[in-house]
Amino acid sequence: MLDRRYFMKTCSGMGLAGTLFPGVLWAQARAEGAKKITKEMIESAAAIADVPISEEYKEMMLENLNDHGKGYEEIYPLLPGMKFETARKPLKISKAGNSATASAPKNLEDLAFASARELSELVRTKKVSSLALTEMYVGRLKKYDPTLKFVVTLTEDRALAQAKKADAEIAAGKYRGPLHGLPWGAKDLLATKGYRTTWGAGGFESQMIDEDATVVKRLDEAGAVLVAKLTLGALALGDVWFGGVTRNPWNTNQGSSGSSAGPASATAAGCVAFSVGSETLGSISSPSTRCGCTGLRPSFGLVPRTGAMALSWSMDKLGPICRTVEDCALVLDVIHGSDGKDRTVQPAAFNWDANLDWRKLRVGYLKSAFERKPDEQQEAAKEEPPATPEEQKKREERKKRREAARVRAEYDRRYNDAALAKLREMGVNLLPVEMPKFPYDAMITMLTAESAAAFDELTRTGKDKLLTSQKDYDWPNTFRTARFIPAVEYIQAARARRMAMDAVAKVFDDFDVIVAPTSGQQLVITNLTGHPAIILPNGLRGSDAPKYPSDDPSDFQNAGGPGTPTSLTFLGKLYGEAKLLAFARAYQEATGFHLQHPKLMPAS
Repeated sequence: MLDRRYFMKTCSGMGLAGTLFPGVLWAQARAEGAKKITKEMIESAAAIADVPISEEYKEMMLENLNDHGKGYEEIYPLLPGMKFETARKPLKISKAGNSATASAPKNLEDLAFASARELSELVRTKKVSSLALTEMYVGRLKKYDPTLKFVVTLTEDRALAQAKKADAEIAAGKYRGPLHGLPWGAKDLLATKGYRTTWGAGGFESQMIDEDATVVKRLDEAGAVLVAKLTLGALALGDVWFGGVTRNPWNTNQGSSGSSAGPASATAAGCVAFSVGSETLGSISSPSTRCGCTGLRPSFGLVPRTGAMALSWSMDKLGPICRTVEDCALVLDVIHGSDGKDRTVQPAAFNWDANLDWRKLRVGYLKSAFERKPDEQQEAAKEEPPATPEEQKKREERKKRREAARVRAEYDRRYNDAALAKLREMGVNLLPVEMPKFPYDAMITMLTAESAAAFDELTRTGKDKLLTSQKDYDWPNTFRTARFIPAVEYIQAARARRMAMDAVAKVFDDFDVIVAPTSGQQLVITNLTGHPAIILPNGLRGSDAPKYPSDDPSDFQNAGGPGTPTSLTFLGKLYGEAKLLAFARAYQEATGFHLQHPKLMPAS
């Protein structure tokens, strides 16, 4: 169907916005299920609306009204003067390591935690079949799902058929590339034909969408094998879904964080070779940190979201969650680029070169974010004296949470400090840099309003009560309160956001990569501006790590503790993923934290 927003915008540009004509013409197109406006429709609508349109203008209007190529700019326009590479070049991957060139192990589960790069070499050289890998990962998904609760739907029949096809193609010399034959998992907001797409939400448990998302199609074409639709917190919030709470493989008393809860948990647990998640405001970053994965949030406008659940049209991004940086690069190579449907996607090329000289890159670090003391980050709100015992109890609970977060942040500073020291040891000249000052938190109003609009019917019909979690910070309450956001405030937030985009882009004029703590203001800033981020595991907390006061896995703040992963974030220029990932890979190879894996116990 035609895009209504673009259609109305075009009519407005023709000076027809103040007439009946646009509404009448749109109604005609809708009634006829038209994919294009015809000259006859224009003549009929003009007669009904009593708008005289001369013959030569009708032809001119047809071209504009049916031109989808120009797209609708939404809130996120391409910044003036922005340049990026548009020509695609051959993929340059790393040389296969010894583990990838050796014979297959007797016990195939010894490969469960191998990188996609290592697995690809074993499959390419026919030392391991795609079918054997697929059966191994499906078996592990079944074995550990009762404990970790990361599977919504196993796509076993589809996967076995794809794996057999991959083996036949590779045997015949038709090798599709590094993902050919590798089993992967999709966050269950990606439509998959023939299987339910539940969005993790009560009321949507049986939802069927009769198409494949663009990302699913592209991975199919690359020969990857979809083994499971993986969990997400209901409508992409947190890790609580209609089937329970997805768990952290390092500590099953904790949730895996969210909203890409299942992809991160399953990847960390060695139950898929890689996965695809999404982020609007931390949904790749947070679970990758909690579960010790390597997660990539690409630039806004690099990966098409066609067939994915919409939460915020101007902020949603799709990206890979993997075991290594190069694995993320291999997946991004396949899924990026315009599909002609998601018109936010820019014609930017991602050209991975594993041998890019990262030593020549200009690197900054967010000095004040690394030096900020936890008590500055956890500033308690000024409150009036409590009116009731219940209010006093809530305040005491909030105080306990703030103190637990402060103590954990203080403990975790050592990992951030060690990361900066390691980078300097690698010969990196770290230059201090700060992000521009803007009211970033106020701009989140746009996300709130857009998400409420996306699920307006859910709120209006009262079906929001079917969602599993109904706390004050959950979507049902957020959607209801968002209806009271004035249009003026949304517009003001959009104006401020555009200025912030320009200002942050100028910061990156001087840097290829900026190193940052994963938590903190940069997460909000870069999600608003659309800049890419790669989140890396950065070591495990020691036995002396402070524990959270609650063991409730549905408590989103229940994090940290002995033996759990920490993370570090690298930020890049818009559409500068090739340099960003090359640098992040160098750090990952120098530290080896990605080689640590959780010790799993199946449900008894």
